[in-house]
Formats: sequence, structure tokens, C-alpha cells
Amino acid sequence: MPSWNEVLLELQSSNRKDALDDVRRKYLLELSAHRNRNVIAYYSGWLQKPGLSVSSINDDDKNGFMASIHNLDRSKGLDILLHSPGGDMAATESIIDYLHRMFDGDIVAFVPQIAMSRGTMMACSCKEIYMGKQSNIGPIDPQFGGIPAHGVIKEFETAIDRVKADPGSIPIWQTIIGKYHPTFIGECQNAIKMADEMVARSLVNVMFRGDSEAEAKAQDIVSFLNEHEASKTHARHINIDEAKNCGLSISDLEEDPTLQDLVLTVHHCFMHTFANSNAAKIIENHEGNAVVMMGPSSS
Repeated sequence: MPSWNEVLLELQSSNRKDALDDVRRKYLLELSAHRNRNVIAYYSGWLQKPGLSVSSINDDDKNGFMASIHNLDRSKGLDILLHSPGGDMAATESIIDYLHRMFDGDIVAFVPQIAMSRGTMMACSCKEIYMGKQSNIGPIDPQFGGIPAHGVIKEFETAIDRVKADPGSIPIWQTIIGKYHPTFIGECQNAIKMADEMVARSLVNVMFRGDSEAEAKAQDIVSFLNEHEASKTHARHINIDEAKNCGLSISDLEEDPTLQDLVLTVHHCFMHTFANSNAAKIIENHEGNAVVMMGPSSS
């Protein structure tokens, strides 16, 4: 299968005006044929076009999935290629629920490069996750405008402890804690609980379906992914070994060289598409049905 540069050369040598779409769809179809399964690529161009809200997971994405699933033979299951920075948690929950209903949980995730935050939640909602040496998922701890919910609660608890130990520090901690509105602590606690429940439910019902230890395994994974003390930052990249060690059902992409080449070739095609068009997000199946969200024109 073509490498990054070979895909670029193929695009440059094409006489078609729709070369980006044509080449990308050719390899999506080859991936589907190799696996004999439906394939949907859920790809964000946030690396090439940082700062665009459309790049994140949102409720409008469900329209893309609906269009991509329409007329598919759902008995073949679904392979979903994920490349996402994350996004809205409620929208993610709704998309996961929809995909589970459409394919009865027969969904396998592929992470060719990065699926962070809510993208990690989507990966955890599948029965298996394929990762390579270059692949990363991320923590699922909730954020409010870049502020970690766990960090807010920790700061509040620290304030209580310090004030009890030294009442004279009250003015200092009043200034620090006063920046939060009255219900913010509760919102943080609810968001953490929601993230826990979402991922644990998917793990029990899909990844560990029928496993007598499903609940315990799910709790171990959630405890690892939804915390802030050890990870230090929401942007932390979790590699394949760490993903395996936390208990997720991870398969090595390298174990099937043909599959690895196909997945990475599709990935290269999407990266070239984002770099050479105004596309900011693409939801596309192996039959060429796609919904493309556009970013601002570069001209």
C-alpha cells in the first residue's frame, strides 16, 4: 500500500479534479473489502486547521453518520476509523447510542493516529480497538473552557483543608475560590460522574459483553481514564501499551501488515485532503457517501 509520499504522488499525477475524493474513496473501499465489513471514517482536520469549532464532536455530526449508514448492510457490522480531538460530551453520548442501536454493538474502532477525550469515549464504546505504535488515545476527564473538573474539585478541597488548618488564610482562599460561580463545583462533579457512567456502560454492554467480570474491568478502565492527578493534563497522549495495561481490549495494527497498510493509507488520504482543501471534518463510508463540514476559505 502507498506511503504518505506515494499517496501524494498519486494525487499529483491524477488528472481528475476530484482526485482527493477519488483516491481516498478507493482505499476506503479496499479496506472494506479486506475486512468484509462496513467502514466509516470519522475524521477531523483540527491538526491542519486548529481552532475551528466545527472540528470538534457536536450534534450536527449525527447527520453525517445517518447519511453514511443509510442503505448499508448493517449485518456486516461497522469498522469506524477515528481521528478526533474530542468535543461535546452530550453529543458524543447521543452518537454512541445511535451507533449501538444501528449495529447492535458490532463495532470495531481503529485509531490510526489520535482519538482524544470524547474521541476516546467513542473508541471505548466499541468491542475492540486497533492501535499501532503511532496511535494515541487520551484521558476522558471533563473540561470546562479548558479548566479540568477534577482540578476544580481538588482546589476546593484543598481550600477547605487549608482554612481549617489556618483560619488566617481565609482571605487568600476566598479570592481563589471566589472566581467560580455558586453551582460550578456541582457541575464539575456531575460531569465527572456522567463521563464515568457513559464509558462504563459501553464497556459493560459492548467491549465486555457476557464477561462475568465486566463491571470490575470497566471500573478499572474508567478510574484510569477519568482522573487528573496522574495524567497531569487533559492533552496527555496514552500509547498502545498503556491502553492495554489499563484493561482495554486492544489489538495491534502491526499484526496484520495488509490491514496496517490499508488503514494508514486511508489515514494519509484524509490528511492530504485536509491539507489541500477547505474540509474541516469528514464523515464518510466505503461506498463514497460523505458529509463534509467546511472551514473558512483560504483564498
